Amino acid sequence: MSHTVPWTDGLWTNEPADAATDVDGLRVTARKGSDAWRITSYGFVHSSEHALLTPLEPESAIEVQFRLDFSEQFDQAGIFVRVDDESWIKAGVELSDGEESLGAVVTRGTSDWSLSPVPSWAGRLVTVRGSWSGNALTVRARVDDESWRLVRVAPLDAAGPVMAGPFCCAPTRAGLTVHFTSWRMTPPDAELHPSA
Repeated sequence: MSHTVPWTDGLWTNEPADAATDVDGLRVTARKGSDAWRITSYGFVHSSEHALLTPLEPESAIEVQFRLDFSEQFDQAGIFVRVDDESWIKAGVELSDGEESLGAVVTRGTSDWSLSPVPSWAGRLVTVRGSWSGNALTVRARVDDESWRLVRVAPLDAAGPVMAGPFCCAPTRAGLTVHFTSWRMTPPDAELHPSA
């Protein structure tokens, strides 16, 4: 059964500079330097992301929608799925080297990162969906009401609780405010490769 998650139901992994709700959703202002990453290539561990999380049940999906309005290197927003400090997935859109890119960071001890440019998505409504079925999280995204794109199929085989919700980070600057317009829990995708 699909349902909207109230913004007040979530708990922050790290408090943002500001978070305010109104009839249009939730506006989150990230702290400068906020990020989530573990070790790979850069050598550092960052766990200062602003993720608003509630329990994600097996055989269910999370959907988060936000307005894409980024201007500085590594501005990012989307969904965050957390098992523990060393096992988590963030997926959404990030401004990387001057271009909006759709991607994911999958972390199991160390992080791995994938990106695909989506410059035509700037200024539009982006929806990111993480569907947990069996031992995997299938991440899809779309802009406005266009078709879903497959972003990533990642291992998610957790014995303990899994938490999920919207997130944003601003690794390089102060003043990033992300307007999240919806947060929903739904049944998982029926299959990995939908028929035409």
